Amino acid sequence: MHATVWDDRPNSGGSGSRWPVVLVHGILTWGTDPRYGFAAQRPLAARRRLLLMDRRGYGRSPDIARSDWAVDAEDIVELLGTGAHLVGHAYGGVGALAAAVRRPDLVRSLTLIQPGALRPAARHPVVAEALARARAATAALPPDLTPADFLRGATESVGMETPEATPERLRAAATTMAELPCWDAEIDLGPLARAAFPQLLVSGDWEGAPEPYRTYAGLPLIACAEEIAAATGAAHLVVPGHYPHTQQPERVNAALEHLWEAADQG
Repeated sequence: MHATVWDDRPNSGGSGSRWPVVLVHGILTWGTDPRYGFAAQRPLAARRRLLLMDRRGYGRSPDIARSDWAVDAEDIVELLGTGAHLVGHAYGGVGALAAAVRRPDLVRSLTLIQPGALRPAARHPVVAEALARARAATAALPPDLTPADFLRGATESVGMETPEATPERLRAAATTMAELPCWDAEIDLGPLARAAFPQLLVSGDWEGAPEPYRTYAGLPLIACAEEIAAATGAAHLVVPGHYPHTQQPERVNAALEHLWEAADQG
């Protein structure tokens, strides 16, 4: 499992009083990817050490037969070391949730950007419909589907532009196709409700997104974030757009830095 380290502090040889940060990406991407990953969070490396994880099968990490959010959680715990702030987006948010539940003593703060764990909010009607759709779609994937077909279908079907089919993107698509679905992850939120570290949920408002994307992904993700925030006592930040950390990096980065500084001083 590979992690890119960004540390642009003038005197980065010493850790100082600021804990490092582990960032975990979602599907179809990798840690440093400018389109869906955390490239826009590079300015935060001016004040602290960032570890951008490439989940197994993505980026510079080795191939894996089937990616798995629970295995991701084990890798995240390893990256946390003796303690770090933790940020997870989409599928990576599910692994981050599981890691924080498993080892809350290593988490200095937890930020989830539109996490893909729908099961905790399954009673919400919008989320229940999304779960049924996701399960049916996964079961209906044809055995001869190629990564290029999957990449195109995952984007064009909801009105989004398909990314260029680079070798890196196609490898990410191939891994995504075989992943253990994260929306059905059963994660007990009780330990997070009792945790001492601060927590933040970040959502887009999904205004201006293509209507199919907003209906099938945006509304369930917003409802899910609201449910998780309510269950854990986390703050919930809503910003314009549908990819908060890439479309609104200044606002998201400012919120992250504020959370981290407050946690470090506490």
